[in-house]
Amino acid sequence: MSSRFCLEVAGPFACFTRPEMKVERVSYDVITPSAARAVFESILWKPAIRWRVQRIEVLRPIRFINLRRNEVKSKIQTPTVHQAMGAGAGILGINVEDDRVQRAGYFLRDVAYRLHAELSLAPGCNEPLVKYTEMFSRRASKGQCVNQPYLGCREFAADFRLVTADSAPATPIPDTRELGWMLHDLDFSRPSDPQPRFFHARMEQGVIEVPPVEEARR
Repeated sequence: MSSRFCLEVAGPFACFTRPEMKVERVSYDVITPSAARAVFESILWKPAIRWRVQRIEVLRPIRFINLRRNEVKSKIQTPTVHQAMGAGAGILGINVEDDRVQRAGYFLRDVAYRLHAELSLAPGCNEPLVKYTEMFSRRASKGQCVNQPYLGCREFAADFRLVTADSAPATPIPDTRELGWMLHDLDFSRPSDPQPRFFHARMEQGVIEVPPVEEARR
């Protein structure tokens, strides 16, 4: 069985936030490789495997929408969690009524993609790769997942299906454009200080070829 898989994902809304935007959420034009990887991992993730996104096909025209949403303006701090763990008790909740704030967002709407990724074993793993390829194929073909896949934000749930040789062909949009520097993924070579990596993205007739993360720039 091949270790390369293709998923078709779609949803009414999506937001792949540009990291340079600090307060208001502004989405990239298309899904990022890290968000695409998260879709595959939501179906199957194990410490023994790795996913590498190789290609992104955009199946619907790129359209944006302005929305205002209720969000919370604070988050639980790590020292507070450590203190509660040490004491065995503590207040870790957030009062939404007191912390609610409205923020505008520039989101994508009516999106659909075909995501191509390769499954490989983590360094040092001696298990047979076919064990995991069959596991993923079985789960994806039945629509099973560990967590519901989402498109950038958890409230933007995604529908997905496994694309096989018998699936109906899909035609990417006839759009060519420069997408500029896009977030590829986070480099966890130093787990205590993960670093973002970026690549210069270009969409050619609706298709984005994704380089290995090792070739992306910090």
